[in-house]
Amino acid sequence: MGLFDFMIVEIAMDLGTANTLIIYDGKIVVDSPSIVARDIKSGKIIAVGQEANLMQGKTHENIKTIRPLKDGVIADFDASEKMINWFIKNIPELKKKNIFTPSLRMVVCIPSGITEVEMRAVKESCERVNGKEVYLIHEPMAAAIGMGLNVMEPKGNIIVDIGGGTTEIAVIALGGIICDMSIKIAGDVFTNDVSYFIRTQHNLYIGEATAERIKIDVGAAMEELEYPPEDLTVRGRDLLTGKPKEVVVTFREIARAMDKSIQRIEDAIMVTLSMTPPELAADIYNSGLYLAGGGAMLRGLDKRISQKTDLPVYIAEDPLRAVVRGTGIVLRDISKYKSVLIK
Repeated sequence: MGLFDFMIVEIAMDLGTANTLIIYDGKIVVDSPSIVARDIKSGKIIAVGQEANLMQGKTHENIKTIRPLKDGVIADFDASEKMINWFIKNIPELKKKNIFTPSLRMVVCIPSGITEVEMRAVKESCERVNGKEVYLIHEPMAAAIGMGLNVMEPKGNIIVDIGGGTTEIAVIALGGIICDMSIKIAGDVFTNDVSYFIRTQHNLYIGEATAERIKIDVGAAMEELEYPPEDLTVRGRDLLTGKPKEVVVTFREIARAMDKSIQRIEDAIMVTLSMTPPELAADIYNSGLYLAGGGAMLRGLDKRISQKTDLPVYIAEDPLRAVVRGTGIVLRDISKYKSVLIK
């Protein structure tokens, strides 16, 4: 422990396409949508997170809402930096301590299919908000640790992390990723599927926030469910008359809308399983498949994947937070998890 270690603040961050989560002092202190609102004239960021999320689809021409991350990687460098900075500065515990700009030791998780350039963009964004030590970890690895799996033992586990921008599939053993696949089919694509379906089937034009709500309230991966959700009333603009209109949507319709995208995730899982060495495949046959990320909460998805792969499928206890919890565990014991980090 160095002389100035007391001046270093340690945080773990899951910088996601849809949500950003930050752990400080073992607690989740930030859990907010990854979105910023910018004033077009001055270029200033006027709202971040939940506040900016409420503005989505309701702004006038001088305000624009931006999602700085697309497909799991930074698309708008300036906005992402300001967003990270805003989140860190507004951590309640740090505000109480009245620290001006602390030096940060950060563990940040990134998609497994990320390029060197994209990795550097994440690192530089963190360094510019005073990150003195920035460690990166792959999302499926963080999800496995967050679910309580022992990633260091010589035993194969397959993790499927369905986030907002990407779905990460990885076979993990001995603290490393043996084979992995990252596809850009995830929560955002599901949301687009829903709005396209409502537009073509009901002639109703809806915004992104409404499509997201439909996905959460009546979204399903199968047309036959044990406990089906109730039908949902959806309001939007009639494409034929231009008048506001409402329609009733069922979970079966939404299952049909998302079917092709879920099929592509299933195909990617099958490809990853086909690349798995036989000894690890034997382990996976016993241990099953683990689901994490917000997409894991889609009704009937575990059953559908189980039918496709003939494996038992387990959903993480808190799928949305599994990745950030794993990142937090790594932060607490960096020396133990040195081999899983990308320095």
